[in-house]
Amino acid sequence: MQPYIEDEIVMQLRDPDQQRNAFAKVVSAYGEKLYWQIRKMVLDHDDANDLLQNTFLKAWMNINYFRGEAKLSTWLYKIAINECITFLNKQRSQNNVSMDDTDVFLLERLKGDEYFDGDEAQMKLQEAILRLPEKQRLVFQMKYYEEMKYDDMSEILGTSVGALKASYHHAVKKIEEFLTKDV
Repeated sequence: MQPYIEDEIVMQLRDPDQQRNAFAKVVSAYGEKLYWQIRKMVLDHDDANDLLQNTFLKAWMNINYFRGEAKLSTWLYKIAINECITFLNKQRSQNNVSMDDTDVFLLERLKGDEYFDGDEAQMKLQEAILRLPEKQRLVFQMKYYEEMKYDDMSEILGTSVGALKASYHHAVKKIEEFLTKDV
């Protein structure tokens, strides 16, 4: 298989004769990374798969609107995160949870997840992360797990680098407090 070179892929996406093959390369290149970003947000494997499919479907249906001003990966992450936020808001609404409350339904889902193979410490970390406000949680996950650069996060989330750094700092402090409160 040929190496993934974004500039070439973007040019191929603009060519109707090559568009389908180019998009298949995009799915192959970003599918697993996007899956794990989505999974960290919604926790459930089936929901993550559904949201990943929705992400790629939206990207495919709107590929002609992609102007290449941002990286393709940034555009895809933005779609995926928006899909997750919409999904989580719908879940909160169905579970009568306000935006300010801990996402208890996600915590319960995590505790009941037969595929979660983490130990007690990992469960406690996940619980600490779920207690963060949504934006801080998202920034923490993107920085800590994905090792994403603040510049890329800024493009995806439409937030200044300074605000993202502050969010990450606050998230780390809250997680530390939660993990050490019983020690």
